[in-house]
Amino acid sequence: MKELIEMIAKALVDNPEQVNVREVVGEQTTVLELRVAQSDLGKIIGKQGRTARAIRTLLGAAGMKLRKRFVLEILE
Repeated sequence: MKELIEMIAKALVDNPEQVNVREVVGEQTTVLELRVAQSDLGKIIGKQGRTARAIRTLLGAAGMKLRKRFVLEILE
């Protein structure tokens, strides 16, 4: 999952070398923390959060297949 989020984020931003995804594994859920350059934050979130919502939807669908729950946090 970490690689999926990394690949999507790098395709969207202007500075792909500053994309950083950290995986925090919990008992029931896995939290993926996404960090991008400050100037690219708007590209990841999108208008009215549509891009972020779409990424979270993909993450949820892929998680259903693996029978795990994933949460995406976009950090500044």
